[in-house]
Amino acid sequence: MKVFMYIDDIFDLGPTAVALGNFDGVHLGHQALIKSMVSYAGERGLTPVVFTFLNHPMNVITGKQTVKNIQTIYEKTEAIEALGVEYLVTAIFDENVMKLPPEDFAALYLRDALNCKTAFCGFNYSFGYKGQGSPALLKLYGEKMGFEVNVLHAVSVEGQTVSSTLIRGFIDKGDMESYLKYTGRLYSIDGKVMKGQHLGTRMGFPTVNLNLSDEMALPANGVYVTRTYVNHKRYDSITNVGNKPTVGIFGKNAETHIFGFSGDLYGQSVRVEFIKMTRPERIFGSIDELSAQIQRDCLEAREYHENHRK
Repeated sequence: MKVFMYIDDIFDLGPTAVALGNFDGVHLGHQALIKSMVSYAGERGLTPVVFTFLNHPMNVITGKQTVKNIQTIYEKTEAIEALGVEYLVTAIFDENVMKLPPEDFAALYLRDALNCKTAFCGFNYSFGYKGQGSPALLKLYGEKMGFEVNVLHAVSVEGQTVSSTLIRGFIDKGDMESYLKYTGRLYSIDGKVMKGQHLGTRMGFPTVNLNLSDEMALPANGVYVTRTYVNHKRYDSITNVGNKPTVGIFGKNAETHIFGFSGDLYGQSVRVEFIKMTRPERIFGSIDELSAQIQRDCLEAREYHENHRK
């Protein structure tokens, strides 16, 4: 999949089918939309394209980090590519784009830059200045500019409409089972292993440490059953997300103890996938109490992994 950030770099795509949206989290609703576009493009000989923004429009509109990202742009790109998309446009949402009238947005991006013949969007898609553009208005512009518009209905799971807002709520509560149910994949954190305080090592439970970005939707503080990928090899693991209140005042991070692994991972990239929370973070009366609880946490995580090996 080829990725464009600037429309001036786009050329020779041929006639396209374009999926429109922010696609934060690439959840089941997003997947249904993109899959429909890719299937339609294949049937009609069109090039399948996804158009989205590199940054969340609401954060530019409000001038602050109003909306936390569910995925990094790299994770988002990986998820979109897996759906069969050939070209991804991740435009930068800035003040110029923010002030663009809806009709100018449709003309500049869909008609001129992307040579769009069919656009796909969700039922609640909005675009252009102050979000004045709607799916109905996009259809009118399409009739004028020479492209069709397909509007997809909401996707529901157990009676709830799948949305990025709902999924951020699952992350915030540490509800990883629901995250999986609404996205079709495990919540994950990718990053380079950082040097920590070696507190886990001194207690007999060495960990790899990952810093957590304030720009991301982060799991509730607590202990999680996880699995960790190191050099594309998967290991059972357990992860604590939090501030380590028993031993001092620290910024929020993720510490992962990898079962059956030995070696120095400092500076290496790993992926930690979260399966379920086993308990919330809490303060213990002493290091010995904390160490005893970590032993129980590890035993519980190991048992979970053994019982769910498939």
